[in-house]
Amino acid sequence: MRFMYFHLMPWTEGTEPVEDWPVANKGFDPVRGTELYRTYIDNLAFAEECGFDFVACNEHHMSPYGLMSNANIIGAALTQRLKHIGIAMVGSLVPLLNPIRVAEEYAMLDVISGGKLMAGILRGIPHEYVAYNVSPSESYGRLVEACELIKRCWTEPEPFGWEGTYYQFRAVSIWPRPRQQPHPPIIMSGSSAHSCEIAAEQHAILGMAQVADIARARAQIDIYKRRARECGWEPGPEHILIGQNTCIADSFDEAKRLLEGGRRYFAQVLGGGIRTAQRLVLQQTRYYDEGAATQFRDARQSANIGIEEAIANGSVLCGTPDMVIDQLRRLHRELGHGFTQINMKIGNIPDEAIHHGMRLFKDKILPEVRAL
Repeated sequence: MRFMYFHLMPWTEGTEPVEDWPVANKGFDPVRGTELYRTYIDNLAFAEECGFDFVACNEHHMSPYGLMSNANIIGAALTQRLKHIGIAMVGSLVPLLNPIRVAEEYAMLDVISGGKLMAGILRGIPHEYVAYNVSPSESYGRLVEACELIKRCWTEPEPFGWEGTYYQFRAVSIWPRPRQQPHPPIIMSGSSAHSCEIAAEQHAILGMAQVADIARARAQIDIYKRRARECGWEPGPEHILIGQNTCIADSFDEAKRLLEGGRRYFAQVLGGGIRTAQRLVLQQTRYYDEGAATQFRDARQSANIGIEEAIANGSVLCGTPDMVIDQLRRLHRELGHGFTQINMKIGNIPDEAIHHGMRLFKDKILPEVRAL
């Protein structure tokens, strides 16, 4: 089992629930922002000391939900702090961006890091499309075409032209090319049945960033494996990533208290504006298929689910080290994945509690689950 340490870089100084979209930035204090960025980058770098195999970053816009509007900037900073472990950009929201620019930035990160990049080619969540004024109904088409174009940029040694449905380029030849050959491993989302099929068609790692429940995750993995076989290849555990919100403490009561508070802040203070934007997308476009729309409705209620129930359905890791070991073993037994992505900064959980949880992960959990 390989482990990723993931960070959203949330704004933690909010006090009141907000339902407006976009979220007014008058509450952002740049001086405090500088402190948070430094704390968060230090925390990501600390993951190497704690035995993680990758650190992971992603991209969000116009919201205190996450202060990482360009994950590649954070990735570049981390190349100067990390010596051995990989950097997973999970990742650039390619339907919103110029895919040539994405290919270039990822190639730079791969070369600077010495060939340690995992490249996320993702669609993003609905409010990003409102933020960037891109039609959500085109998201799947743009995602697939952009992925094909980015791979061509990485692997074609001679200049080439591109005349697609969404992108047209007269001549392309990026510098630098990636260090990993033929290109860095790609990770794509498994948030819907169609997304799972696309990941399989692109020979990508399937990333399920937040499991709603084990049964649904297993169904999505089955779709991915079935489509991969139809495309002539067989995924292994190394092609499946499961993401978990995680809180590790010396007692279950302490872990539960921390996670309940963090989830409450996340849902009430950080999530309100996003819910407003997503509601508009759901009403006016075909961004979601039926299954993903159900997942969105479930996510809105997640903060109301008790911690014990969330542990039982496999949607969080929470408790003492021994409890989390048992939860990880069960998750692997049920899903057979080779990557576990751990997110400890849920809402405004204090950074000192996260640091302590990472130490517990290193000293007491990792030795027991590394061989899964």
